[in-house]
Amino acid sequence: MTSTALAEGASLASWLPEGRRVSFGSEIHGRIVDALFDEASLLDSRRFAEWISMLAPDLRYTAPIRVTRTGAHRDRDVMRTMMHFNEDRPSIVQRVGRLDKNCAWAEDPPSRTRRFVSNVRVFECATPGEYEVGSYLLVKRSRSDNPKCEEVTADRHDRWRWTESGYQLVLREIIVDQSVLSMSNFAIFL
Repeated sequence: MTSTALAEGASLASWLPEGRRVSFGSEIHGRIVDALFDEASLLDSRRFAEWISMLAPDLRYTAPIRVTRTGAHRDRDVMRTMMHFNEDRPSIVQRVGRLDKNCAWAEDPPSRTRRFVSNVRVFECATPGEYEVGSYLLVKRSRSDNPKCEEVTADRHDRWRWTESGYQLVLREIIVDQSVLSMSNFAIFL
């Protein structure tokens, strides 16, 4: 994880990158927001090969489990010893390969998704050309002929790196708001 990684159990409220905040409306902020929106569109359109090109070779992609706590430890609700996802670029490439071969039964027929990204905050990193990015995510998912949409909300903190081909995702930690998931599975990317 990065220097802004949270301690075991710490809540996302503790996540505050050390670098200088990049102003809303600046060119860098705009380009990173564009990358987030492009990423959401690629995933919603199931254009996985193009999405993979946005992933850095050294990618870490995690979604720790959230638990409900009371009392003195109520703010320590993120468990980083258990994960919904704990992946790197090769494992994501393998997952996408399964989707392309129609052997991922959880996605046959494929989900119809819509990702909404908001509340984007960008901070400079000590490494030039890298940025810590916090965002909120709402995913709506329709499955088969079921009239009910499933949804999940999450807080994400990422690290994005500028390369000659554009921004690449280096790190993503997804903190799902629910401790009991309302989605039937997480066969989709968040």
